[in-house]
Amino acid sequence: MPKITLPDGSVRTYDNAVSGLDIAMSISEGLARNVLSVQVDGEVWDAFRLIETDASVRLLTWDDEEGKATFWHSSAHLMAEAVEQLFPGVKFGIGPDIENGFYYDMDFGEESITEADLVTIEKRILELAREKQTFTREKVSKTEALKYFEAKADPYKLELINDLEDGEITFYKSGTFTDLCRGPHLPDTSKIKAIKLTSIAGAYWRGDESRKMMTRIYGITFPKAKFLEEYLEKLEEAKKRDHRKLGKELEIFMFSQRVGSGLPMWLPRGAEMRERLENFLKKIQREYGYQPVISPHIGNKELYVTSGHYEKYGKDSFRPISTPVEGEEFLLKPMNCPHHCEMYAFKPRSYRDLPVRYAEFGTVYRYEQSGELHGLTRVRGFTQDDAHIFCRPDQLEEEFIKVIEIVLKIFKTLGFKDYTAQISLRDPKDKKKYIGSDENWEKAESAIIKATELKGMNTVTVIGEAAFYGPKLDFMVRDALGRKWQLGTIQVDYNLPERFNLEYVGSDNERYRPVMIHRAPFGSMERFVAVLLEHSGGKLPLWLVPDQAIVLPISEKYENYAKKVVELLQNSDIRTLVDNRAEKIGKKIRDAELSKIPYMLIVGEKEEAEEIVSVRRQGEGDVGQFGIEGFVELINNEVKEELS
Repeated sequence: MPKITLPDGSVRTYDNAVSGLDIAMSISEGLARNVLSVQVDGEVWDAFRLIETDASVRLLTWDDEEGKATFWHSSAHLMAEAVEQLFPGVKFGIGPDIENGFYYDMDFGEESITEADLVTIEKRILELAREKQTFTREKVSKTEALKYFEAKADPYKLELINDLEDGEITFYKSGTFTDLCRGPHLPDTSKIKAIKLTSIAGAYWRGDESRKMMTRIYGITFPKAKFLEEYLEKLEEAKKRDHRKLGKELEIFMFSQRVGSGLPMWLPRGAEMRERLENFLKKIQREYGYQPVISPHIGNKELYVTSGHYEKYGKDSFRPISTPVEGEEFLLKPMNCPHHCEMYAFKPRSYRDLPVRYAEFGTVYRYEQSGELHGLTRVRGFTQDDAHIFCRPDQLEEEFIKVIEIVLKIFKTLGFKDYTAQISLRDPKDKKKYIGSDENWEKAESAIIKATELKGMNTVTVIGEAAFYGPKLDFMVRDALGRKWQLGTIQVDYNLPERFNLEYVGSDNERYRPVMIHRAPFGSMERFVAVLLEHSGGKLPLWLVPDQAIVLPISEKYENYAKKVVELLQNSDIRTLVDNRAEKIGKKIRDAELSKIPYMLIVGEKEEAEEIVSVRRQGEGDVGQFGIEGFVELINNEVKEELS
């Protein structure tokens, strides 16, 4: 007679083992129709799977992230069934749900599919969905699993099975398709009402560039056709806001194959914008007692062996650089923290010296696979707004809270209002991914949880997303289109101070180990600028935008006055340029609007005679006539308000 505790604290007792669907039906038929899966003691299960013991249960619908994940995971399974029917002999890799939809990696052998084939696959998926196929879960032995996929001659599934332990293998079946899968899945396929296969890409098997290039098909599904329509509208808006498009149009950054894939170059307007962002954070950091430092772009390989980065990041780093000295090797810097540890160890420290706060806009390098590079959001060289705080254990809580304050101040100033604080913990079932003792991890994790509670923050906890050296608090931001991005991060680390033998002398003259906080409110300058461009659609805050105003002379006759206005505004630190093309004023205004320049200053006979400017606000129209000093005051007041 399992006792089921629901999120509101109510307890329901059932005579026999009960499924999530049974529980939902006992509450209301409408709820049962909407249940997609169920969370049992924190783990997501199929809604049809029986719960045989007392448990805390949450019923998951389309409104829950876990519910959407189940929906999209089942859709990937259904797509595989459709593809197998249309392309007999296809071999399958993996098909997970992702943040917006799903994908499946497939090997079509000598065949290749095109965008035109996607329409045929979509049609078949909807036909299968309408058959109301049920999903069934079956535990199988390793021998049985291997035998099944040997018969199918599917080398990818066989490789996955060989990596699994006997007793933990499950198959899911629906219609004509059987897959190696942990689940969970929908009760049946009829809930899938609308689909769009969005793209085809290449993907190396298991992310290894030396392995087979497979075909990856991306898609997204919905329980209502109108949800798909809304999604496609957002997709069109996202194309307009694509930071790669805006970066080119606004001349902020560029890439060059001659320089190298994934290595961004900041153009003059972008470099100045980035400098303003850095100065904005530097000012905040000075207020919080940070000291600026600079470390080199490379380091001896042994530095990263000591820190653990070589072991954990080695395969994702550029190859070691050999010097003329035999056996001597250097790495392009994958992280700044080992360098900062060496700086801390530069001289003896007393308990009175702590906390020590080092801050650096340090460029680091990772060898991302070419297929995963994407504009500024996934690059091979990026600059972190990095800082490391070395403090006593009794200072940890206060220092962590101060870093939270910095992150929230940045988000407020730059208009990121919708965010979630995610507590990222290690996976206790896979400790080999991490360094350090259980004791250190428990102290670090409890410190983060306590700090967020004291700050009164709403948080979500995710297992397995910790850094290899410590747990972290990640800030997941939703942009204007509702897309989720991971930006700021704060991490607690007891392990690197131990690895680098960092010490301070306490009040009792004994030696103690400091605790380390890793902190990057922007995350990386590149990723932050990309997200900011897409969030704002290129309409950046006035204090940050490359050009705050453009002077538009009505004709060539007023060019000299226009140049005088530009000079006066630039002398007042207003970023201004002039459009002296031989174009009509209407076209100049339209072009300035498209360039997203906040203020347009129109000058003609009257303006020159009275030494004024006629002002238009981008996207709003006329705002009146101002003297030069009055316009400077208007700009300065707006900037002051944005930064307050």
